[in-house]
Amino acid sequence: MEHTAHTHHQHGPGHDHGSGHGSGHGHGTASWPMAAQATLHCLTGCAIGEVLGMVVGTAFGWGNLPTTLLAVVLAFLFGYSLTMRGVLRAGVDLRTAVRVALAADTLSIAVMELIDNGTILVWPSAMDATLADALFWVSLAVSLVIAFVVTTPVNKWTIGRGKGHAVVHRYHH
Repeated sequence: MEHTAHTHHQHGPGHDHGSGHGSGHGHGTASWPMAAQATLHCLTGCAIGEVLGMVVGTAFGWGNLPTTLLAVVLAFLFGYSLTMRGVLRAGVDLRTAVRVALAADTLSIAVMELIDNGTILVWPSAMDATLADALFWVSLAVSLVIAFVVTTPVNKWTIGRGKGHAVVHRYHH
């Protein structure tokens, strides 16, 4: 197993590095709160992208497929952008920030989008709901909650192995 040097930062009381042993060293078990925080971060980008994609697709009168594809692309874009914003604030260059965002968010956003869009796809009439329909907003909210529940253990697993959102934590001060 490869072990790299860690940069330690001062954190407030109660900060858990996610090692499960309280030391912050190695790739131990990540905490559920850390995984939930990472998932909530991805959920925010996904929700912004999903809603914006649906608004644009609806405004242009696009069908379900192009609207969904746009929403997925925007979910990735906003998810990566939110991560890059924090990493760039840490003073790294744009190229490094892009690499960190890709490493941190790709699996999380992909799982979230798969679950979110899969739920909408199998929900009766949800694909045909418009922005003015309660069904659109209810099915979107429920699909995002389900995506959060499914993606949180994925993030816990990746963080525990020093991957995913664990990469971002190296840049938090």
